[in-house]
Amino acid sequence: MSSSGVLQAGGNITVDGTALWADILETARIGGTPKGGIRRLTLTEEDRQVRAWFAAACTSLGCTVTHDSMGNQFARRPGRDAGLPPITMGSHLDTQPTGGKFDGIVGVLGGLAVLRALHASGHETRHPIELINWTNEEGSRFAPAMLASGVFAGVFTEQEALDKTDRDGIRFGDALAAIGYRGASPCGQHPVAAYFELHIEQGPILEAEEKTIGIVTGVQGMRWYEVTLTGRDSHAGTTPMPMRADALLAAARIIEAVSTVALAHGPDAVGTVGLLENRPNSRNVVPGEVFFTIDLRHPDDAVVMAMETDLRGRIEQIVTDAGIALAMERVWDSPAVHFDPACIASVRTATESFGYPARDIVSGAGHDAAYMARVAPTTMIFVPCAGGLSHNEAESAEPGDVAAGANVLLRAVLDADARLNP
Repeated sequence: MSSSGVLQAGGNITVDGTALWADILETARIGGTPKGGIRRLTLTEEDRQVRAWFAAACTSLGCTVTHDSMGNQFARRPGRDAGLPPITMGSHLDTQPTGGKFDGIVGVLGGLAVLRALHASGHETRHPIELINWTNEEGSRFAPAMLASGVFAGVFTEQEALDKTDRDGIRFGDALAAIGYRGASPCGQHPVAAYFELHIEQGPILEAEEKTIGIVTGVQGMRWYEVTLTGRDSHAGTTPMPMRADALLAAARIIEAVSTVALAHGPDAVGTVGLLENRPNSRNVVPGEVFFTIDLRHPDDAVVMAMETDLRGRIEQIVTDAGIALAMERVWDSPAVHFDPACIASVRTATESFGYPARDIVSGAGHDAAYMARVAPTTMIFVPCAGGLSHNEAESAEPGDVAAGANVLLRAVLDADARLNP
């Protein structure tokens, strides 16, 4: 495929980078934290507020905004042929508990910048163009991550998702209804011609290599586990060391084992324990129960499986030696994803049309695009973030890089609109 599709289909249109940056700063106030980040957990009041902002912004550009039974929002700009399925863009508006201004929302606001550019220019596409806000991408309140896009792609049943509970026991379905976003349209019954997702890299490679655009070829495989260790609460002053059943000590050894396993399967493997709850959490009580999570990732599914096998063997030995009861459940398995070659080519063509320095890259993080790739031609566009830092209130990106990513998104969508058969 040559660049002619882009050049013949609105190739002179570019996004308004100043307006895009203003949108980022404005939405950052919804759930903003004193340290300059964002706490906007899914299906909270803050989530409701940013959804309302999104709907109003898209409606002002002549789009029709709807939401489905999982709360996914769809802003639709008509095309010449209403019978064609839409070319879609999207990401998410929810954040981590101490999240930054760019993770997820750059993809939504970059898509909004595309809609604004098309509206301002009056350019008419063949396909309808849609911008999607996916519910619960982060998985920080309701695990697993990418829950609603997973339902959309048939990975999870809707009932399974609605019955998920947060750490306070609140059901996903109840929280969704409480903010008014339980739509009537069944999730997943929505045609899609192609899907493009803009995102910060969340890693250090683009910045280190002075590249403006990452042309994303796929997403690495990842698995999440929940582990509960049960020992025995006992007095810290009167229980001799050899007679303890210390669940926290066993957890510490397992946490070290997670790191050991990841290093043993390097250089591309990673392993993380990011959530830990210690009970009874008293300074003079030997801990009797510990709950924690494990996250394993690698671009090769066979290596992820080998990591799990290695780690399970180590865990079983640790708990046996410590006299601790073990409950371990794999709660999420997201296989490695290879994105659509034609969509990747559209991003490459768009990038070359601007002359942006770029490189191919595999995503180390999970994204809604990983599930969308199961139901439609899909790819992603990365832009650098400072120091590769993400899921952190200090997360940062440059206005010029964000605008460049949105420009590539715009031209990739236009290229796909010209290329895709009716």
